Amino acid sequence: QSIIGLIPSRSGSVIYDGNDITKMPCHKIVHLGMSQVPEGRRVFQELTVYENLVMGAYSKKKDAAFKEDIEKIYARFPRLAERKNQIAGTLSGGEQQMLAIGRALMSRPQCLILDEPTMGLAPQMIDRVLEAVASIRAKGITVLMVEQNALEAIAIADSAYVLRQGHLVYQGRGENLDADTLKQLYLGGLTAISVTGIA
Repeated sequence: QSIIGLIPSRSGSVIYDGNDITKMPCHKIVHLGMSQVPEGRRVFQELTVYENLVMGAYSKKKDAAFKEDIEKIYARFPRLAERKNQIAGTLSGGEQQMLAIGRALMSRPQCLILDEPTMGLAPQMIDRVLEAVASIRAKGITVLMVEQNALEAIAIADSAYVLRQGHLVYQGRGENLDADTLKQLYLGGLTAISVTGIA
């Protein structure tokens, strides 16, 4: 949340695309091309699916591409198209996660930050969400994902970073991490997985 400007950084700096964004307001960071899907999804519970997607595009002009963006989200997540007029708070957890990702994509980000996107989801829905992440990355969008389902995330990651109690204990290619090595590194710490898009 410090990266996107929601929580002030206590130390260090955040450099994005050559810009120091450490103390930049969140809305300006979004304008630079970064968007976040927070832990716990946090969709607008009382708005419809469609209205949530519109909120995701608040920083963009409602131009001709706006409708196209909506259709792209519906194509990526057909379940959202089926439920576009449904109140978001009545969706399942997996559907809300799809909506949160779709809402973030409506700002046309160059970098998408995902915080625990599979948390609390059924195994089948975890697969769907990770497939969507891989698809987003394939479109050239850089994805930074913090994820405790580490092995599943590493399978689609270009680069992996393992943090234990706030300290970096591994940095390298995701493909170089097997289950045994990860267990030795992990030991209850938080695993941050960077899935880097290729332009």
